Formats: sequence, structure tokens, C-alpha cells
Amino acid sequence: MTITRRRFLEQAGVFATGLLLTETGSAMAHMEAAMSDTVLGPGELTPFVDALPLPPVAKSTGTRANPERKDEQIPYYRIAMREMHVKVHRDLPATRVWGFNDSSPGPVFETRSGEPLLVEWANELPLKHFLPIDYTLHGAGKDVPEVRSVVHLHGGRTPPESDGYPEDWFVPGKSAVNFYPNRQDATALFYHDHAMGINRLNVYAGLQGMFLIRDAVEDALNLPSGKYEVPLVIYDRFLRKDGQLEYPVSPIPGKPWVPEVFGNVVLVNGKAMPYLEVEPRKYRLRILNGSNARFYRLAFEDEHEFHVIGSDQGLLESPVALQRLQLAPAERADVIVDFSKYAGKRMQLASDSLPVMQFRVTTQGAPDTSVLPAKLRAVERIKEKAAVKTRLLTLDEHLNLADQSMDMMLNNTPWHAPITEKPVIDTTEIWEFVNLTEDTHPIHIHLVRFQILDRQRIDTNAFFDSRSLEFIGDVEPASGIETGWKDTVRADAGTLTRIIVPFKGYTGRYVWHCHLLEHEDNEMMRPYEILATEPQKQAND
Repeated sequence: MTITRRRFLEQAGVFATGLLLTETGSAMAHMEAAMSDTVLGPGELTPFVDALPLPPVAKSTGTRANPERKDEQIPYYRIAMREMHVKVHRDLPATRVWGFNDSSPGPVFETRSGEPLLVEWANELPLKHFLPIDYTLHGAGKDVPEVRSVVHLHGGRTPPESDGYPEDWFVPGKSAVNFYPNRQDATALFYHDHAMGINRLNVYAGLQGMFLIRDAVEDALNLPSGKYEVPLVIYDRFLRKDGQLEYPVSPIPGKPWVPEVFGNVVLVNGKAMPYLEVEPRKYRLRILNGSNARFYRLAFEDEHEFHVIGSDQGLLESPVALQRLQLAPAERADVIVDFSKYAGKRMQLASDSLPVMQFRVTTQGAPDTSVLPAKLRAVERIKEKAAVKTRLLTLDEHLNLADQSMDMMLNNTPWHAPITEKPVIDTTEIWEFVNLTEDTHPIHIHLVRFQILDRQRIDTNAFFDSRSLEFIGDVEPASGIETGWKDTVRADAGTLTRIIVPFKGYTGRYVWHCHLLEHEDNEMMRPYEILATEPQKQAND
């Protein structure tokens, strides 16, 4: 018998006590008890003793023919996935991680809008995984190789054969060449593993990196650049006292999968709680939440104000002043911080009680000629009447009472079921996410960019009973940093979240999924297909 987690908890009387004892809490308690003698405890690592490393810039190895224009030569990169041992903290032995070339996270790609490139992703990883595989998950059985990978450029407008479809993985000794046209506005994308059933393990091991696209609009703004623009890949990990990664497992025999993983240490660009020496001037921080499941609420300890100038898919219309920045996994933020009033001081960036990094402001620096523009880029809001179709899509989870295991689904549909979402190229749709779970899910749709319309709380019991939408409270339109172009949206628990999506770029098969990687690996991912024409017209043809 399978029921929803909410109904199970209600039947158990949990809500009557005002407590919410989820499987996540149970698994975490089990894990913490089991690992208490081996993992680092609170405060065991001294913060801010290592300088922030800057990822190397990816270098092309030559040119190859453009797949779309054979008479044109474009840059060609060969990037290898490898195992390596790196010092993540001064006081720990080197940690075994996976990365790209000789870096974990991988090298930063620097490219420009409209300038295509080719990347050969080469799998040079070991034949055995060093993290615990759950062979009961779809696509992760013992009938497939233990180590496999495929790379997805998150947020990229990419042809389907180069998008990193989860079942298109390849094994050590093999490689795949992906074509990235880069026909999109300046923004910060990122690349990461996307292999079916073990994506959470491969990314946890270190397979991710940033991909920056520039354009003339960004160039004209005179933003901080060069050494004053800093990429920050922020992610948490469980570190043992011997410096090695620990990935928690469930107490269920033969089913090690857990619903979420939250580490005991925050790393930035591969270092635990590093520091960065900065001049008393403006800096541009390109921030990525690269965690498996942790949401960050980033703030300076003195509530120092900063300005967000861009989100997932590029620049906002105008800067948004904040003292606290919330980022779900896979979300990015383009941030301007002015350190000019803090010469000679040290400023800590934290997420709630978790130290993230420290900025050490020098007493003097070079003259600052950069600006924080009042206007950045025009972002035309899409009118709802432009949508040709509205889809109501549920976010679901189920607890199996027989063994207390759980699965997560989109629209109560498993991965391998026939494709049900088939938008037509160059049309616009509204997708409405009904979150019936206790978690906030960051939902990512491959290929496209979209705009958030609004959110509204719902009575989930009414939906369970009759699929009726009964609203609680007022509609909350998108505001602030959520008014720009996005590729990942936070769908809050017990809430209807609406987005409007123009399907442009390519026809073919893509995916949409929750970007909590443990959820994605356990069925919370579905294929969708962009059609060239309406299905009935295809049938007539």
C-alpha cells in the first residue's frame, strides 16, 4: 500500500501535536547517530584560514567545424572527468573528489552570446564509485555500469542531442561531444553531471562548474570586471575527521537512498569556509547554489546591503537592494557588493548560523571606475493571454508502508511512462505547479527560460479529496529578483506556483525535474517533447 507522506502523518496524529516528524528527519537522526564518531562536529574546523581558490578558465584545444555551418570553424574544448585528491581545509588531509581536468569544481567557461563552441566531455573516472549506490532506483540497477556520466549545461539553449539527456550516459574510457550555440543573453549558466539514478552522487563527488556568457549589453554597463568579478560555487558536504566525503544512507536494508542531504561544512570553490581579500570598492559576485538539497539565505553579519543585478537567465531590469539573499539549489544570483566603507575590516558571509566565507577588506586599492547602473536590461513581461495552453501539474511523494521507503513524482507519473507534456515550438504555455508535499521543490525545465507569474497557498486536503483548488490567502505576484528571466523556480509546499514559458529554440525531447538531486534521482523527473506542429496536424500530414 502506498499513501502520501502528509496523509500518513495525519493518520499517525503527528499534526495534532504541532510536530512534523518526516522521513528526512528520521534518516538524518539515524545518520548523525551512526556517524557521530567519524564526522566533524560543530566548530571542529577553524573557519577562514584558507584563501578562496578561483577556478581556472577553460582553454580550447583547437577548432572544429560548426555542426550548423560546416564552412565555419568554432572553438573545440576537451574536458576530462577525473578523480583527484584536494585540500579542502588547512587542517584536513586531502579529500578524494571528482572534477573536470584538474579542478573541482571544474574550470569556468568564458564565451559570448552567438559564438558557438564544441565540448568533448571525456569520462576518465575510475570503474568503481566511492559513494553508496542505491540499486533499487530507476536507471541505477546492477545491470548498468557502476560509474557513468553525461553532462548537462544548465540553462543552456541547446539542441536535444547535446542537452545531457539522463539516459545518454557514457562510461569510463568513452566521451561525448556537445554543441553549445550560446544564442542567449549574457548570464551565468553551469554544467553538471546528469546521469540517471546516480546524479546526486556524481554532483556530490564534485562534477559541476560555471559557464559564463557575455554580450554587448553587459559590456556597456561598466560593471566590476576582471579580478573584481568573482565566481562563487557554494555547496555543503559531510566531511569526516579524516577529510573524506561522507554521503548519508537510510536505515532501510538494501535501500540507502535518503530524501535530502545536508552537510556539516559549507565549501566555496572547493574550500571549506575560505576568505577572500578584497579592495575597498565594488565587486561583482557570480553566485551559484551548487548544493544537492540545501537552500541558502546569504547575509553579511552586519546586515550590510548589497544589490542583485541578475538571476538565472541574465540581468534584471534594475538592481534590487537586499540584506538577505535566498537561493534554492541550482539558482544563481549576480550580485554587486560595495566594500568601500569597510576598509581594514573583515566581513563574514553566512547562511543563518552556517559560516560560508569571509571578506578581508584592505585599507587601500585601485581607483574604482565601475558603476552600479540604475537600469540594466529591458525585461518585457509576458502577458498571460499569450499562452495557448495551461497545464496543471502536481508535485507528489508517496510513503510505502511495507518498508517505509518513499518515492517522489511529478504529476504522479513515473519517469518511464509515455510523455504527456508536448508543447509546440514557438508557442507559450502556463505551467501551474501544485505542491502537495512538505518540501519546497526547485523545478527546472531544460532548454527554455520562463517568467514567474505568482504563488498562492492552497488547501491541500481539498485537492487530495476532490482535486479542487481551494485557495488560502492572497495571490503573491512575482517581485524583486524573481521578475527577471528564470530557468529554476521555487515551488513552495502547499502552494500553487505559476510560470509562463515560451518554448523556443529546438524541437525534440528534453526533461523537467526537481533540482533537489535526491528527489530527481528517485523519479521526480519527467521527459517532455517540443513538437514542430500540433499533433492533429501531424496526423493529417
